[in-house]
Amino acid sequence: ICSLFRSPKGFPKLKNDTFLRAARGEDTEYTPVWCMRQAGRYLPEFRETRASQDFFATCQTPKLCCELTLQPLRRFPLDAAIIFSDILVVPQALGMEVVMVPGKGPMFTEPLKEVEDLLKLRQKVDVTAELGYVFQAITLTRHSLEGKVPLIGFSGAPWTLMSYMIEGGGSSTMAKAKSWLYCHPEASHRLLRLLADVIIDYLVGQVAAGAQ
Repeated sequence: ICSLFRSPKGFPKLKNDTFLRAARGEDTEYTPVWCMRQAGRYLPEFRETRASQDFFATCQTPKLCCELTLQPLRRFPLDAAIIFSDILVVPQALGMEVVMVPGKGPMFTEPLKEVEDLLKLRQKVDVTAELGYVFQAITLTRHSLEGKVPLIGFSGAPWTLMSYMIEGGGSSTMAKAKSWLYCHPEASHRLLRLLADVIIDYLVGQVAAGAQ
């Protein structure tokens, strides 16, 4: 991995590192602030930008991701930016189709139902080829931030993604996914390992692209 991803260089000097210092457990002059839904529907400019195309098409457009990431910072004195993306880009990289259904949220057109369905997934994922648009968005955003605040990257965890892939969407009980753990322990481990391997490369790629 280290040979594939090099540390980012050439970014503007960071002017506000309060969030990063707090994350390291260091004393800070105040408690830094960022919001989990920092770029979201509470902003009219967000709704206007998002109205132009499909949600996941937006996730795959670096310039739009950059714009949506920066919008909250133009309004509020926040201490960090978080890249606009979605956790379900990882199952997409594995070959699954996910669509955003108005009023319902993300839905998988063909969720995992049988153990044999695991064979439909890509067993080797080139994260640069499949998720390079996220890396491009991160690099573009780092430059566009001009060092104002740090940029946060993220990924869904293996169990969270496994649950979505089996349930077919969000679930309050995750009953189908939990059933897999008991009924198909070996297959569950295989799926979780596959997800973990992709996620590791994905997060390392985000750091290489400029996520702080």
